[in-house]
Formats: sequence, structure tokens, C-alpha cells
Amino acid sequence: MPAMNANLPLFIGLRYIRSKRRNGFVSFISLLSFIAMALGVMALILVLSVMNGFDREIRERILSVVSHAALVNEKGVADWQALGDWALEDPGVKAFAPFVEGYGLLTSDTGSQGVLLHGVDPRYEQGVSPVTNHMLVGDFSLLQPGEYGIVLGNLLARSLGVIRGDHVMLSLPELNVTPAGIFPRYKRFRVLGVFQVGAQVDSGMAFIHYQDAQKLYRMSGRVSGVRLRVDDPYGVDMVATRLRSESKEGLVVKTWTGEMGNLFQAIEMEKKVVGLLLAAIVAVAAFNIVASLTLMVADKRRDIAVLRTLGAEGKTISRIFRIQGTAVGLFGVVTGVICGCLMALGIADIVGLLERYLGFQVFDPDVYFISELPSRLMWQDVLAISLLGVFLSLIATLYPAHRAAKVLPAEALRYDH
Repeated sequence: MPAMNANLPLFIGLRYIRSKRRNGFVSFISLLSFIAMALGVMALILVLSVMNGFDREIRERILSVVSHAALVNEKGVADWQALGDWALEDPGVKAFAPFVEGYGLLTSDTGSQGVLLHGVDPRYEQGVSPVTNHMLVGDFSLLQPGEYGIVLGNLLARSLGVIRGDHVMLSLPELNVTPAGIFPRYKRFRVLGVFQVGAQVDSGMAFIHYQDAQKLYRMSGRVSGVRLRVDDPYGVDMVATRLRSESKEGLVVKTWTGEMGNLFQAIEMEKKVVGLLLAAIVAVAAFNIVASLTLMVADKRRDIAVLRTLGAEGKTISRIFRIQGTAVGLFGVVTGVICGCLMALGIADIVGLLERYLGFQVFDPDVYFISELPSRLMWQDVLAISLLGVFLSLIATLYPAHRAAKVLPAEALRYDH
């Protein structure tokens, strides 16, 4: 008998889901609860996966150009070779390269554009920056001291209307004071190559030889510092901590996470806000469960009275409706998780299929830095969303189940016709 009493709420609760009810409106509300829960869970998984994909894409694009870490001195570094060798003593550092950094204005016959100029040594730069592997035309090794060659980003070259072999004029934010007057400092450069990494730097960064940059920015044989490549870019902060503890006075250790920290904090905040807003869909599904169970209690007053007359306790009646509501929510969560995971894993193919079928491109490479919708399914997100759906489903059953337990058999049978 105790075993039967324990299984009775489960048996009746699941039977109410499968059986055809006299009140079709109650069935319709239950169906809406299931669909809303499934859609909410699916939307949350899909959107968060796409945002994770964008976050990963941005990190990879940034790491294609930005160094993992840099040792910088405001007064400049005279013996950059010794500084690089010292950094290599750390087990996490794999390579280094000198650099000179400054700003300027590039001008061509068709326009002008402000740029961040990097003076580099092609021999060392290949070890720290993957940008050398993203050349559309030309080669980094063509940068030679004294020849004043320049390598431009794809969007920057397009904005200036130049190709390999053309010339651009670089104006520096400094002035020359001569007896004839005050004139801006400028130098003519020849375009030796064009790179494309698919990030914002394509439109605002250019590379020249570091010895040419020393002359332009009057560095007197010094460099701004050395850029470093570490074994694990996502563990660069540990390397930076060790270098800071051993660095000399005036030496500043910068990392890509520190330089781009605000960007990734904004992305993370956006992900949380969007996730919170989309969680409202799951909450609406939970309210639908409340509504359907409340109507179910009203519809099943006679059944409840009969069970109470046969000796069922209030907690048994309450458990019946908790099981029913939780089952509806659980089925919706499982369906949403399956559909959401499948869509998150295949969203790029789905969008590609729609593009071919409808004849338009969602992400035009000429406008955007990506050509397809990125997605990264993270199982911790799936677990958190699943637990949220199940939790809200459980909470939604409490009030209707409490009302069902309070139904009095005599009153229910007296007014039932």
C-alpha cells in the first residue's frame, strides 16, 4: 500500500498529460506552456552560442595582429636585443621582436586616413605576429631599412585607393621649424604589400621598417620596446606577473588582455543582459504553466473530491499537480535543449542554405569582417539554461498544487453537475 501511495501521484499526474480532457482550452494552454518553454530554452542556447562565437572570433582576429605582451619604456629602449633575450628566460615566452609605434596621416591622390604606424623588423616579426601569414599581396620581407616601404591593411589600401607599387605620403604630428617658416614633417612611402586579417585593424594600421620609423620619430637608435609571443595567449597574465616582478625601473609590461579588457568586458556584459532579457521567454512559459494548472484544478474538482473521499491526503493531491506541471516544463526544456544544441552546431550551414535559397548574403565580406555566422556551444551555458527552466517549472507548480490540496470534497461534489 505505501508503494502504491507513492506511485499514485506520478501515475495520475502523467495520465492527465496524456488523456483527452473535456476542457479543450486547458489542453491548449498546456500545449502553449510546452511550446513556450521549448522556444525559450532554444532561443537562449542559440543566442548565447552565437555571442560566444563572436567573442571567440574577435579574440582570434585581435590576436592575429596584436602581440600577446609587450615590454615598453617611455624613454625608449636602446639595447632591445638584450631586453628580448632577458624576456626569453621566462619559460612562457617563445619569441620577441622590436617595434616602434607612432601615429600619422597617410595621404594619396584619392583621400587621406589616420593610421597607427608600427615600425618592425621583418626577421623577428614573423615570430610574434601571425599577420605575416595574412598577406594578400607582397611580403613582409620586402621591408628594408632606408627604402621607405610600407605594408597597409586591406581596408586602408581600399580607402586610399592604392595598390602595390603606388606611393602614399605620410604626415607626422610634428613640425619642422626652419628659417623659411614652420612646415609639417612628411615622408613619401611606396606600398610594398597589403594584408587582411578580418578585423578593425585592416582599416587603421600600417607597417614600416623599424629603422625608418626611428628616423621619422627621432628615436636616436632606440625602439619603443619589444613585443612578445607567449606559449598560452589566455594565460599571458601569469607571464606578465613574473616579468613585472623581475623588470627594471621604467619598464612597463603590457598584455593584450589589459589593452583590450574594456572591449571584452563590454561583450561579456552584453551577453549577460541579452541572456537576462531572453530568460523572460522562459518566465512567460512558467506563467503559462501556472495558468494551465490553475484551470486544470478547476476542471478536475470532481476527480479531486473522489480521490479525497477514497482517502487521498492533501499532500498527495498537491503532488499530482506538481508532477504534471513539472513534466510539462521538463519536456519543454528537453525539447528546447535538443533543438537549441542542433541549431547552435549547424547555424552556419543553416544560414548558408538560406543565403543560397533566397539569393542574398547576410554578411557581406565587403561590409563586415565575417562571412558567416559564428557559433560556439558551451555546455556550461546549456546546463545553466536547463536548470533555470526546470527550476521555474517547479516554482510554477506550487500555487496551483496548493489550491488543489485545499479543495473540500463535500463542496466539490455538491456543486458538480
